Amino acid sequence: MTPIIALRHIEKFYEHGVSRSYVLRRVSADIRDGEFVSIMGPSGAGKSTILHIIGMFDSAWSGEYDFVGQPVHTLNQKARSALHKQYMGFVFQSYHLLDNLTVYENLEIPLSYRDVKKNDRQSIVCDVLDRFQIVGKKDLYPSQLSGGQQQLVAVARAVVASPKVILADEPTGNLHTAQGKEIMELFKRLNREGTTIIQVTHSETNASYGDRVIQLRDGWVVED
Repeated sequence: MTPIIALRHIEKFYEHGVSRSYVLRRVSADIRDGEFVSIMGPSGAGKSTILHIIGMFDSAWSGEYDFVGQPVHTLNQKARSALHKQYMGFVFQSYHLLDNLTVYENLEIPLSYRDVKKNDRQSIVCDVLDRFQIVGKKDLYPSQLSGGQQQLVAVARAVVASPKVILADEPTGNLHTAQGKEIMELFKRLNREGTTIIQVTHSETNASYGDRVIQLRDGWVVED
């Protein structure tokens, strides 16, 4: 079976005068459709960097990356962005909600990127508000929510357009244990329904929700 994500010899470095410091070294990995993969390793290992490359937020790298059969390494930024919007949802540790928009409006944005009609957008957003039990929060702004509620909205926004892949960067990093468990249970449920999930985590507990762990150290894959 062709992997949904194939990384081959991905490298990223920063130039310092004549020297280079590498963030990633020859990273290769295949991720199959429907897998739940955790990327782990100490701080500075390159975990968030590889996630941002997979998510197509970072274009300054070398190597080969195929996503849903498309050679990302040959695509321009516009084509990468279109691919990301069509197939991916991203959950950031620091939420990244738009402060000037209500919860409802934050959830509507990914649908507007995919040219979903206004009426359909309304019913999809209402469904997700219901599913995440945040109907009562729909007219509030992010600043009026607790950290846990903001992260719940951030996850809801990531899943609202039924993405093929969810990428999550320390998704429970700012939450207390019960809220963190709630988010992880939700990921597990989405994964059982067929969504591919890749999370960066420091937590062994969170990693245990997945099928597989990729360990990074100093930019190298040391275990998969």
